[in-house]
Amino acid sequence: MRDIRLVAAVLESPAMLRSISSHVFLRQRLHPGLLDAMQRGGAQGIEIFAARHHVDYADRNAVRELANWFRSNQLTANSMHQPLYDSAEWSRHHGPNVNLIDQDKSRRIAAMDEVKRALEIAEQIPLQHMVVHLGNREDMWSQQALEHSLTAIEHLKAFAHPLGVKLMLENLLNDVTRPENLLEVLTVGHFANVGICLDVGHANCCFGGVEAAFNILKHRIRHLHLHDNHGTGDEHLWPGEGTIGWAALKANIATLPAETLGVLEIGYKLEETAEAVSEKAGKFFGEWEP
Repeated sequence: MRDIRLVAAVLESPAMLRSISSHVFLRQRLHPGLLDAMQRGGAQGIEIFAARHHVDYADRNAVRELANWFRSNQLTANSMHQPLYDSAEWSRHHGPNVNLIDQDKSRRIAAMDEVKRALEIAEQIPLQHMVVHLGNREDMWSQQALEHSLTAIEHLKAFAHPLGVKLMLENLLNDVTRPENLLEVLTVGHFANVGICLDVGHANCCFGGVEAAFNILKHRIRHLHLHDNHGTGDEHLWPGEGTIGWAALKANIATLPAETLGVLEIGYKLEETAEAVSEKAGKFFGEWEP
């Protein structure tokens, strides 16, 4: 696998807390057996991907089962990815429909309600961060998009604060979340306690690449999504399987605060077993020399 030693050095950087997203098991209901597999992979924490078919965050009994597992183990659920879909029925062929900056006010309100519903998990499972999407792929930057973004963040921040959760805005493949636009949202809104989730795979596909995105956002990055691609699509490959320059990324990550969360956000594959995920994560999380 390409650049394996460089990737390992990135993931073992002292400036990063090692975590893995349950996105790697997105097609399945998240249960203790899958949590065990991620723990065996050497992660220090787990990012819960909020999708009702995967984690039914509206069912307190289902959440309690996961909370009991975390209480019985040394692993923490240090973050959650906001829901992208509002239904328990999910298909990879359907686009996200939870859009915090939708042009229709009723859909914006419904989207905020869905994200708040997911955030309530923090009543039973303590979280540090919630990763937030501003818009879907086709959304363009405008004064209206800025205003809707400010409103959504204000509401969600107020809801998340008593739960001990900080919001992290993610760079996506849309115009709204270009690095410079994310900075404008944070600046105009005076959001001192809202951070950036730098998704290196997304940055590799557009708007100047990973290095450019890091340089623009570095003072606000508190969360990383680590995955690879070939620069033409959002493939969510294991690091080293695509074209990202991991040596440069390693040097950049080393400059971040020590509490920065580094989350492996790998795509789900039908043929990839829980055992295979544990093995691959284990290699990235410490089996190799830097």
